[in-house]
Amino acid sequence: MRGSMQSYRKVSVDSNMSVATPHRIIQMLLAGALERLAQAKLAIEKGDIANRGLLIGKAIGIVNGLNGSLNMDAGADVAGNLTQLYDYMLRRMTEANINNDPQAIDDVVSILKTIKEGWDAIPQDQHHLTSEAS
Repeated sequence: MRGSMQSYRKVSVDSNMSVATPHRIIQMLLAGALERLAQAKLAIEKGDIANRGLLIGKAIGIVNGLNGSLNMDAGADVAGNLTQLYDYMLRRMTEANINNDPQAIDDVVSILKTIKEGWDAIPQDQHHLTSEAS
């Protein structure tokens, strides 16, 4: 049953990604990173080292993807600030994994939530502009 549910979720995410706007894809990636970090923090609390590493690794992959998608030519100030934040978050997630540190995860979650709130607040009629800055 669990495998079936995971397969269903994967198909659902894949189909959402295929029709999503660039703005929506960034929203989904931010939500995915937040979800993985919440799961990683729970793994730390349970002493589940294997899952902690796996989940933090997934969150690191998402943040690396977000960082790599930045357009440094359009909106260079915003992109430059975001790349510094992403670099900081990558360091903190690595520290969380190495040191089994839930506070480091909380630090990253706080920043990601702020970025996501800003991203979510972009009016619908300006979503086409966000693909230039992301």
